[in-house]
Amino acid sequence: MAEVEFDRGWSDRGRRIGNRLVKTGYRAKALHPERVPVTGPVIIVSNHTGFLDGPVVFCLAPRTVHFLVKKSYFKSVWGKVLTGVGQIPIEQRTGDREALAAAKSLLAQGYAVGIFPEGTRGSGTVETAHQGAAWLALQTGAQIIPTATLGTRGTGSGRESWPKPGARLRVVFGEAFALPDYTGVPGRQKLALATEEIRERLARQVSAAVVETGLVLPSDAPPPPSN
Repeated sequence: MAEVEFDRGWSDRGRRIGNRLVKTGYRAKALHPERVPVTGPVIIVSNHTGFLDGPVVFCLAPRTVHFLVKKSYFKSVWGKVLTGVGQIPIEQRTGDREALAAAKSLLAQGYAVGIFPEGTRGSGTVETAHQGAAWLALQTGAQIIPTATLGTRGTGSGRESWPKPGARLRVVFGEAFALPDYTGVPGRQKLALATEEIRERLARQVSAAVVETGLVLPSDAPPPPSN
């Protein structure tokens, strides 16, 4: 089984430092962090609209989260930071069994893993979901936390855009849940049912968070021209 090499102390310190930085640059806040179990294997699933989604959830979560992060980012100037805080490189186009094995190993050790089931940045409404989070949950029995990340991309802004300094960012954690046993259900059907269960729960959490915070999801359409 693949292993993720990281220094637990540096990983935790990195989260605390990041928490201060993100709150300096933005009006950033986590809502309902008490819903995240402080111990044991946890999978945090979040919607995905902007570049800052992963860093913001990592910095505001009440415990260190090891996200599955696009492999190309590890070749950028942020590569050493991502490695140091224990993030997991994943080749999205191939499914990357090695990355999933690494995430499974971390969950088996009682850590928290973060995944964006949508797979790529979009409107954040979670209309589709990939199977990685469901596979990990079925393999490990980890609890799942549906999490809405809001404010990381402005309405009408491009997918590569960052929110303006001082913008209001919210990470809204939902209630933890475990997947059903699916006793007697064949493997592929079980995975499909688990994936849809996670997708539906996450979509509901995003909708509830929009109502709770007053923040809206971005549109992929460009903003209307000014008069």
